[in-house]
Amino acid sequence: MRLSRFLLPILRDAPREAEIASHRLMLRAGMIRQQSAGIYSWLPLGYRVLRKIEAIVREEQNRSGALELLMPTIQSADLWRESGRYDAYGKEMLRIQDRHERDMLFGPTNEEMITDIFRAYVKSYRDLPMNLYHIQWKFRDEVRPRFGVMRSREFLMKDAYSFDLDQAGARHSYNKMFVAYLRTFARLGLKSIPMRAESGPIGGDMSHEFIILASTGESEVFCHRDYLGFDTPPADTDFDSREGLQAIVDRWTSLYAATSEMHDAGEFANLAESDRMSARGIEVGHIFYFGTKYSAPMGARVTGPDGTEHDVHMGSYGIGPSRLVAAIIEASHDDAGIVWPDAVAPFQVGLLNLRVGDSATDAACADLYRGLVAAGFDVLYDDRDDRPGAKFATADLIGLPWQLIVGPKGLAEGKVELKRRATGERETLSPADALRRITG
Repeated sequence: MRLSRFLLPILRDAPREAEIASHRLMLRAGMIRQQSAGIYSWLPLGYRVLRKIEAIVREEQNRSGALELLMPTIQSADLWRESGRYDAYGKEMLRIQDRHERDMLFGPTNEEMITDIFRAYVKSYRDLPMNLYHIQWKFRDEVRPRFGVMRSREFLMKDAYSFDLDQAGARHSYNKMFVAYLRTFARLGLKSIPMRAESGPIGGDMSHEFIILASTGESEVFCHRDYLGFDTPPADTDFDSREGLQAIVDRWTSLYAATSEMHDAGEFANLAESDRMSARGIEVGHIFYFGTKYSAPMGARVTGPDGTEHDVHMGSYGIGPSRLVAAIIEASHDDAGIVWPDAVAPFQVGLLNLRVGDSATDAACADLYRGLVAAGFDVLYDDRDDRPGAKFATADLIGLPWQLIVGPKGLAEGKVELKRRATGERETLSPADALRRITG
């Protein structure tokens, strides 16, 4: 992609309304545009990151055995009245009426709708376990939206819902999502720690928040320091093995870890001082088991092996891809701008032509661009007629993992410069060696 043809509205100065690094950098890097309080348009650079995060989330959900579908954003109030949540949910729910004066709502979550889908088609225990998920926009009318997409009113959510015959089966489904979440966040370049958490308006009696540590986190969290060294479950994890998954979950819940709402100061104080860690944390995922909270009032039942009907046991599992964009930036930035992990960078390589119009630099850039694209890399080619300093500043701000710098002086000696954004390491190489170094 040529930068001269790309919509990248860079802001030189930090917007006054941006209180945290991710909000400031997303606005400065031209990733988002605020349309109203807590509602944003995703501009091309930001949307590319969002789609890459979404793809990783989807891959790990599919790996665990979950099935993807797509539910609408607008829901009937009648479903929520069946569960008893329509009046109880609060002002965060945006209630509307259609032209026939039927009560509708812009979905803040989908427990009722997925239960309605399940009860319409699944009648026997032989079809269980089942986990259905979608990636869809949600709306919650926050009283004070802030921090950009970290706490917005409209947001993209991956929500999954499991259905099992009994509590033992539901626990296995919960463990599948627990492990899938550990893998998902690790692939996004994040170190997440599962912590005991409250269930809030979703309900339930088993719940974990997945927290990343960041100085700008929303609340204080408390955990054992050893969690920082735990290994991520491998790609070949057997999600059908109850014993194997339970062992992973047991290890990841064996030490103290709790959000501020669930914090037990006495239990925490029993840890050795060197093992205690308190820090600010950002929630990047939340999983719940809530049994028959929705299936019982809504009649989601299956015939069991004993021939009688059973209310299915359910859980729900949320990840916010739009929130994750901000969380990754909070965890990975410096004074110059964003530092994207390779897996979610909007482009993997920034190709900087320092003298556009010079036949040698133009030709070298064209060859490098073709070679990188042929190797399967996403490349943003800065072909603007602009000062080198401005190009360097833009490249650092948008945080692409590799910067490949082509200037007339270096090229006269048969060399280009290669910079690794995360470390600042620079190498002077031939164009062919630079291409091999990146694609290596």
